[in-house]
Amino acid sequence: MAHLSPLSKDLNPDLAEDFAIFEKILGFVPNSLLTMQRRPAIVKGFGVLTKAVMAPDGEVDLGFKRLLAHFASRAAGCQYCEAHSLIAAKIHGISDEKVAAVWDYQSSPLYSDKERVALDYALAAGSVPNNVDESLMERMKTYWSEDEIVEILGAICLYGFLNRWNDSMATDLEDAPKALGEMVLKSGGWTGGKHIK
Repeated sequence: MAHLSPLSKDLNPDLAEDFAIFEKILGFVPNSLLTMQRRPAIVKGFGVLTKAVMAPDGEVDLGFKRLLAHFASRAAGCQYCEAHSLIAAKIHGISDEKVAAVWDYQSSPLYSDKERVALDYALAAGSVPNNVDESLMERMKTYWSEDEIVEILGAICLYGFLNRWNDSMATDLEDAPKALGEMVLKSGGWTGGKHIK
């Protein structure tokens, strides 16, 4: 059970545009933001950062950025964000087959070598302590431009904030990501943990 209950999304009309960003990304306003709205400026600031990191005119595919977020969340152990990031990946064009093969990214033909190295990077960057080393960066530079690497790390770091927030708050997982977690992630050890009522 969540340590703080989410508040109604209608409580702060000034946040309607900010909440709309996340409804577009996820199809709903996440409980994390509904809890966060106790300090509206944090929601607004997070919305600005999210729009910058997940900008549709970036060089890195929007759906793939959500897969990066999934791997960073997996490394951090945030089961809330693991499920949320996969919902967002599907909404932004990652196929059901590719989502279903997420645990097999190293061997699945659905993932390219370019994607594999970036997902390895997300796991390393999302770990504590951080596991990004010179060898991994050289592999990244083989496939990704410096601008793309900045975008990739932006997605990883955005979810770093959410990982800390949701695990510290024990944010309750909503129905859609919970169902996806049970369907896809359970085989990899996902239980929903403290995020399931």
